[in-house]
Amino acid sequence: MGGIALVAFCTAGSAFAAIDATRVGNELNFNQEQTRVGLDVRLGMGGLTGDAGSRTAPGPLLGITAGAQPWRNLGFEAGVESQRLPINDEAIQEGEALYRHNLGVLAKAGPLVMQERLRPYVGAGVGVSYVNVTDGAEDRYSNDFIQEVPIAAGVDYRFTPSVFAGARASYRFLLGTEFEDAVDLDGETSGNLLNFALTVGGRF
Repeated sequence: MGGIALVAFCTAGSAFAAIDATRVGNELNFNQEQTRVGLDVRLGMGGLTGDAGSRTAPGPLLGITAGAQPWRNLGFEAGVESQRLPINDEAIQEGEALYRHNLGVLAKAGPLVMQERLRPYVGAGVGVSYVNVTDGAEDRYSNDFIQEVPIAAGVDYRFTPSVFAGARASYRFLLGTEFEDAVDLDGETSGNLLNFALTVGGRF
């Protein structure tokens, strides 16, 4: 009898878990079959702040992102981004730069307004960047891996159900910056990253 009761209890527990999961999915308006995914391309400009910003200049960026919208007001994206940040240092010849190569994920939340064509949103995520120094600056600057915590605010506009364009501002908190430690007065690089970008893409 004890064995039968245990099996019955486990079966009932699994059934209740399935019901609860279905209920949560319905409450969140999740529909796996209608989840739209797509790609977008991002072009923009931005630069470092703090000590890191005092020795670099703003530079262009290019990014490619894959995104999904599992729920009406909540979506996710993962992408890669590259950026060139010119070095502004009298001890370094002109033309040298830091190249930032980033991999990151972001969660975005925002409603559809204006007949479901416009979506303002805010977002937060995590990422990692590799900073690569050009050869002519390697005696003062070093290659480095940096952890990033980005926050973003932007707006997307749907021209059709599948095609959209938008604009975004992002501020990235940088952790573990060491690429300028050798030339910084206190021997420790500080600064974050502020970028602005325009996007165009499609959902399928």
